[in-house]
Amino acid sequence: MLVFAHPDFVLHETPEGHPERSARMGAVMRAVGDLPLREGPLASDADILRCHPQRYLDRIRNAPMGPLDGDTWMSPGTLGAALRAVGGVIAAVDCGERAFVACRPPGHHAERETPMGFCIFGSAAIGAMHALETMTRVAVLDFDVHHGNGTQDLLWDEPRAMFVSSQQMPLFPGTGSARETGAHGQIVNLPLPPGSDGAAMRRAWMPALQRVQDFAPELILISAGFDAHKDDPLASLEWEPEDFAWLTHRICDVADACGARVVSALEGGYDLAGLEASLAAHLRVLQERE
Repeated sequence: MLVFAHPDFVLHETPEGHPERSARMGAVMRAVGDLPLREGPLASDADILRCHPQRYLDRIRNAPMGPLDGDTWMSPGTLGAALRAVGGVIAAVDCGERAFVACRPPGHHAERETPMGFCIFGSAAIGAMHALETMTRVAVLDFDVHHGNGTQDLLWDEPRAMFVSSQQMPLFPGTGSARETGAHGQIVNLPLPPGSDGAAMRRAWMPALQRVQDFAPELILISAGFDAHKDDPLASLEWEPEDFAWLTHRICDVADACGARVVSALEGGYDLAGLEASLAAHLRVLQERE
C-alpha cells in the first residue's frame, strides 16, 4: 500500500484559529507511520479541466491572497498544495496499488465554479473522471461529516460514476438530502441526525454498500473525512475510531466482491487526536485487507 504526500501540503496557510490548519498534516503523518511514501505530483491544467472550466482555473490562479469566501483561503502556498492534492489522487488512481493520498486542502465541497468549505478543486471527482478514461464504472464513497456537495455537483450528470455520501444533517453546506439522487439515480445520500453514533452509521451504510456492489465499480475512491469523530469541533456525530475501521472493512468487502481497487484521499477531520486515531484505524484496515 502506497501513500502519496508532499511537503507542499503544509504550505497552504490559513488564519490563526482556522480549523483546516497545517498542523493537521502532523497528525496525518503520525498515522501514516512507516508506510511507503510517494510524491504527490502537480496536476496539469488538463486534469483540472476534467471538472472545472478554464475561467475557474484562471480565477484561482490569479486570486489575491486572502479569503475566497468566508472560510476558504488563498495563501502563497495554496495553489501548489491544491494542484498536488489533485495530482496525488490521479497518481494514486494510476499507481496500480491500494493507496492513500495524505493531502490538503480538502476538495469535496468545491463545485464547478465555486470554491467553498476550505476546498479549491474537486479532487475526488477529478480522480473519478480520470479513471473513467480507462474504466467503465467508478464509485466515490464519502464518509466526511459534511456533505460532499462539490463531488455531487461535478458528478451529477455522469452515469458511470456512483456517489454515496453520509453526512450529519442539518449541517454545512445544507445539501445532502436523500431526495438528491443525480441525473441518473446514481447518487445516494445518507443523512444522519446530530448526536447519532456508529450504530446509526452502520444501518445507513449497509444497504448503500449493497447498491455499490450491484453497480460493480472497477475502482472505489474514498473521500476520507474524519470529522464524524465524537471530539471534532465542527460537528456533532459520535463516531469512534472503530467505526471508521468497520466502514473501511465493509468498503473493502465490496471492493473484493467487485474486483475493484481502493484509493482513499483525506478530506476533513479537525480534532488532531481524533484525526490521528481515526485515520490510523482506516489505514490499518486498508493495509490488512490489501
